[in-house]
Amino acid sequence: MSGFETRWLDLREPADHAARDAGLLQNATAYADAGGNAVTVVDLGCGTGSTLRAFLPAATRWQWQLVDNDPLLLAEAASRNHNGMTLDCVQTDLGEPSPELFKRARLVTASALLDLVSSTFLHMLVSSLDKRDCGFYTALNFDGRCIWDHAHVADARIVNAFNMHQRRDKGFGPALGPVAEGVLRDILRTNGFRVLTGKSPWRLGAGEVELQRQFIIGMATAAAETGLVDHAVVEDWRNYRLDHADSNCEIGHWDMLALR
Repeated sequence: MSGFETRWLDLREPADHAARDAGLLQNATAYADAGGNAVTVVDLGCGTGSTLRAFLPAATRWQWQLVDNDPLLLAEAASRNHNGMTLDCVQTDLGEPSPELFKRARLVTASALLDLVSSTFLHMLVSSLDKRDCGFYTALNFDGRCIWDHAHVADARIVNAFNMHQRRDKGFGPALGPVAEGVLRDILRTNGFRVLTGKSPWRLGAGEVELQRQFIIGMATAAAETGLVDHAVVEDWRNYRLDHADSNCEIGHWDMLALR
């Protein structure tokens, strides 16, 4: 499974880097740098280290603690030449991260993760951050929107079924899916954080055909698993979308920065 995950993460990384809200990324960088000479950044669900690379060249000034539950992804992250940086790679259950992970953190980051978690997880996470008094930056969380230039009659039904699938338990309790942004924003504000938000949609076209194809296949599979759309309709939609995988589409995501 990790081999597939690595290929998928590599496939999506250019689109992810292009999509991140530039202002929030700059503000997160400035906040980390204001911590002095011994800044530690903790990246939850690090995968192969894409978030670290998104912060380059500033990332070389900080100590990075990469956290994931997959030892093969952690090994891949450690093996990539991040400008000669020394990385602290930690394997742990992301469903119950220990508050001790954040004890030295100036900034905690998480990308393409928080739409997969529950409200209970977000409360636990924010509570841990609050006790350590550190900032939090998250990016590329799916917001439920998918728009294609070439419409198909089943688009709305497939997207709705996919969004329902996103609400299933992904290992963190019942997932929030597309409503995660509002839930997290409210929790952070209740705990005294100043919250900045931004949009980070994938805008894909002819240069991202393989990424579109893999996303379409995954969406069709998930929609079919819900049973909300007839199998024949899913297959027709899937085939149509694969035939038009070189056309323009927009897949919605959101970013957020929470500071004191």
